[in-house]
Amino acid sequence: MVAPWGAISWFRMSDMIDSQKLFDSAPAPLMVLDRELKYVAANQAYLRATSLRRDEIIGRNLFEVLPQGSDPADPDGAGKLRESLERVLASRMPDLLAMAVQPIARPGEGGPVLEKRVWTYSHKPLLDSTGNVAFILQHAVDVTDLRTSNGASGAKGQRLEGVSGEQLASLLGQAWTVQENNKELDYERRYLRQLIDLLPGVVGVLRGPDYVFDMMNANYLPYVGFRDVIGLPLLKARPELTGNDSIFDMLRRVFHQGETISMKGFNLSIRLKKDGPIENLVVDFEYRPVRVSGGPVMAILIYGQDVTEKAKAEAQVRHYQEHLEQLVRERTRALEESEAERRKTEEQLRQSQKMEAVGKLTGGVAHDFNNLLQVIAGNLQLLQRDVGGNERALHRVQTATRAVERGAKLASQLLSFARRQPLQPIVVNLSRLVRGMDELLRRTLGEDVELETVTAGGLWNTAIDPNQLENVILNLAINARDAMSNNGKLTIEVSNAVLDDRYCRMHPEVLPGQYVLLAVSDTGSGMTPEVMERAFEPFFTTKPEGRGTGLGLSMVYGFVKQSGGHIKLYSELGHGTTIKLYMPRAVEAESMDAQVITGPIEGGSETILVVEDDPEVRTTVVEMVSELGYRVLKAVDAQSALVILQSGVPIELLFTDVVMPGPVRSPELAKQAKALHPDIEVLFTSGYTENAIVHGGRLDPGVQLLSKPYSRDDLARKLRQLLNGRQQRLAVRGAARVVPTSPASPAPAAPSPKPPTASSPASAPAPSASRRLRVLLVEDDEDVRSSACELMDLLGHEVLAVTSAEEAKGALAASGFDVLFTDVTLPGASGVDLAREVAGRKTGIKIILASGHGHVALPRGEAPLEGVVVLPKPYALPQIQAALEQAVALP
Repeated sequence: MVAPWGAISWFRMSDMIDSQKLFDSAPAPLMVLDRELKYVAANQAYLRATSLRRDEIIGRNLFEVLPQGSDPADPDGAGKLRESLERVLASRMPDLLAMAVQPIARPGEGGPVLEKRVWTYSHKPLLDSTGNVAFILQHAVDVTDLRTSNGASGAKGQRLEGVSGEQLASLLGQAWTVQENNKELDYERRYLRQLIDLLPGVVGVLRGPDYVFDMMNANYLPYVGFRDVIGLPLLKARPELTGNDSIFDMLRRVFHQGETISMKGFNLSIRLKKDGPIENLVVDFEYRPVRVSGGPVMAILIYGQDVTEKAKAEAQVRHYQEHLEQLVRERTRALEESEAERRKTEEQLRQSQKMEAVGKLTGGVAHDFNNLLQVIAGNLQLLQRDVGGNERALHRVQTATRAVERGAKLASQLLSFARRQPLQPIVVNLSRLVRGMDELLRRTLGEDVELETVTAGGLWNTAIDPNQLENVILNLAINARDAMSNNGKLTIEVSNAVLDDRYCRMHPEVLPGQYVLLAVSDTGSGMTPEVMERAFEPFFTTKPEGRGTGLGLSMVYGFVKQSGGHIKLYSELGHGTTIKLYMPRAVEAESMDAQVITGPIEGGSETILVVEDDPEVRTTVVEMVSELGYRVLKAVDAQSALVILQSGVPIELLFTDVVMPGPVRSPELAKQAKALHPDIEVLFTSGYTENAIVHGGRLDPGVQLLSKPYSRDDLARKLRQLLNGRQQRLAVRGAARVVPTSPASPAPAAPSPKPPTASSPASAPAPSASRRLRVLLVEDDEDVRSSACELMDLLGHEVLAVTSAEEAKGALAASGFDVLFTDVTLPGASGVDLAREVAGRKTGIKIILASGHGHVALPRGEAPLEGVVVLPKPYALPQIQAALEQAVALP
């Protein structure tokens, strides 16, 4: 096949043409700069116009080469030239600089002479493959002759033939007018370009019926692949729009009919790079006609926003909302099955309120109560020895001792009864949480109470325990229903809020910052100022006897404070009440865990190790787990559980109580279980906020907890959730089942401490408590101090008693001691701080901490103390002797 002549001619011409010669022979002055404004190339016309040599300028900065001068008509010609070049670098767009003064050094008899010339510059960017400016091409035009009479009339002293002076003056006037108009147009164009560059969206201008790109801002460049499309028709710049009738129909309506078209969520398929793939975008945009007043449409203004990511997020939110609504419907159906179930839920709510209030009181009360019992118990122990021969007195002492034991048991039950549920906060969106409760709230309020929910757009997230917050909202709704006598309007509002410094100065308990506001308002009877002052007090209520516990608002108050938030109460008698809850903003994305775990109850065939010291609880748990089909192993304490774990028996899940007897604590048991069985799941259970796994009222990261009391369904779902997660992890690693093996050298479990008996052999070379020990007793309560001294004297030990940590430090510096026996709560430095300091010295002194909070000796948030014996109050002679034996046996 013979190629057409045109193709042959073109190929031959392309072989013959030398681009460098073509550039060098161009009649117009041309030169090329790099990004540092250094000369890269210059043609002969440029060198002649500037009287420069190529070897003098290549590699040098433009402003170092060209002479700098001062002209009253254009005092900053060099500055304007620099600004034009910088605009090209910043915008990647061509730039025109009209009439700038540039002195030229001409050779003269006495040396170089500066000649003032006026130039007009056109600067065009040359882009690299990444779309950035690599070089700048300058096209310069010498327009000096348009500004000077010498230029208009030729050489000095020479007159134009056939041109009169009047004609020459008219010609000069027209030239100057054109010059000034060009300068004004150039200024206005640069001003307009700067203006559209400041706009936040994508801005472009299409000129004429062919829709030629005339102008665009920097935000438009990524959508044309950073290409220079100015001067190109739309179809040539975007050939992928060929056949897109909807786009061109809208453009025709704007250009020919003068319409303004606005579109939201428009699907647009374009190439973001010249040779890249077609990408689907979602955009909001406007097409507006541009015309001279009263004239036809000359151009089309495009103003738009890329909302692709927003559209994806909204679609995902709709998906989550539909799923959440499905969960709500399932929950609503369950509530509709039985009215008795509803009454049971309300009873559980009242019970949780009661336990929350009791939990606030137990911290201080239990400590003081145990201290009082300690004084009584110590003195009764001493008195029992003194009345050994008096049967009547001995009987009374024994009766009183049994009463003390019952009191100690009561204090222990009080701590267990107070359901101080540890919070499990996750990042949630309150708008979705409140909407998800709509059906539950309507059924609770009844048909005569109108419910309105108002949520603001752009709502921030907050880190909160969603289950506890649902209880709070439900409790506030029930209070509002009762205040309105079952007839009125309840409004729940969710919005963003900012608490400033001024507000926080008026409310010192809150920190300034961003919050998510949940406001609950009713049209009820309202409160008097006296009632408002006591509204958050536990057990305070204005309801008739038997209608309320008086713990509702105190529970809400405690929950908000524990969550790091703020609560504010507004009420007016006869007009209603508003309660505002401010929850701190969370910047993290919403957690997937915000979904409620529901579904059928499922069991399994895995092996579960149950560790529980209470025999009745252990028997019940083993029975429930066995009924679900699991294989169950059981242990009475952590030390026994370690023996089973070290045996090599495959175990998929460890289910353990938090508070365990013996030297091995439950967190240490979990740690060693993970070391022996890397894929084992660990589930804790507790009826009290134990600081071993909870700090600041919140679970430690990664800890799974099932709070007591729990139902069989709660236990089954939690076990299945953890075991399913384990199976997924194993599947990802390609292992169908991991059978743990006993390590070659397992860490030896610590021996379980036992009270000393007559037949107990001495263990290790540690000193025995049977020998005389030097004990430093630190106790600020005089009664406790004297009774403890007397009890340890009876055991044959030498005791020095002091009242504070500061006195103890002085005694330790002055003399040596075998045992430090200190109370936790002391004036000044605490007993815990003293124990840490003494343990850190590594002097070998043994440490006993006496605590009125039972086995919980450390405040929340503090790291555990290793090698320290905790002695719960109240203690008697056998407990002191056992603690001393345990202390001296420690390594």
